[in-house]
Amino acid sequence: MKVLVTGATGNVGTELVKKLSAAGVAVRAAAHSMAKAEKVRGPNVEIAELDFDKPETVSAAFYGVDKAFLLTPFTRNMAEQGKRLVDAAKKGGVKHVVRLSGFGADAEPGIQLGRWHRAVEKHIESSGMGYTILRPNNFMQNFIAHFRAAGGVYYLPLGAGKISYIDIRDIANVAATVLTAPGHEGKAYTLTGGEALTVGEVAGTISAATGKKFAYVDVLEEAARKAMLEHHVPDWMASALMELHAVGKAGYAAHISPDVEAITGKKPITFGQFTRENAPAF
Repeated sequence: MKVLVTGATGNVGTELVKKLSAAGVAVRAAAHSMAKAEKVRGPNVEIAELDFDKPETVSAAFYGVDKAFLLTPFTRNMAEQGKRLVDAAKKGGVKHVVRLSGFGADAEPGIQLGRWHRAVEKHIESSGMGYTILRPNNFMQNFIAHFRAAGGVYYLPLGAGKISYIDIRDIANVAATVLTAPGHEGKAYTLTGGEALTVGEVAGTISAATGKKFAYVDVLEEAARKAMLEHHVPDWMASALMELHAVGKAGYAAHISPDVEAITGKKPITFGQFTRENAPAF
């Protein structure tokens, strides 16, 4: 069996390639940049170019693989890109696709980001291929990669909303399991951590793990959007992110799902464990 992993140099993709490789599964790691893809080369891993602006690379990436993990970047045309991957997978004879979607993508009418994800899900469901949908909540790693503290303070428009943050390693564990074990076709799983936390509680957890003081300041929506635009975030992206923040602020992202433990047999990584293991990064 050979598995294609798209987005192989991203956080989730990198972890998934590692897990499949360690399990002895033949992996084709596809990425936009061949140079960046070198970082995931290893035992049982071949790298391949996949550039949405070069259709020939999309077709070639799916040639000769049995299963595929479909991850697309956060772009304005992410739904079209996702559908393009699905079509290429079907044309290439892929038997089973696993799609990394988003938490709440099945909500109606949902937010813009969710509607984009759901459009790809529907395309997969009507493709005739075997499929599994993964809908993870907000990543714990975002507090390192995106929600950087300024002077020890996290400025976010999330109020007292609780979110069941998930570690990307748990997402990769689930993806590796559903790609290699039977019984997951036609299923959609919601992936969350085992606890729901406010950003204030997150800041306290990081403080305890690092020995440094971190705090949280709730920012007005208008101010948060203005700050994004001043940092050259495109208007469409700022709007989509503000909708996502509003969902968290309203408490709609606090749901705790049993799916991670049910699929992997292990409880989700806690935010405390995540911060202790990554303390130097804060």
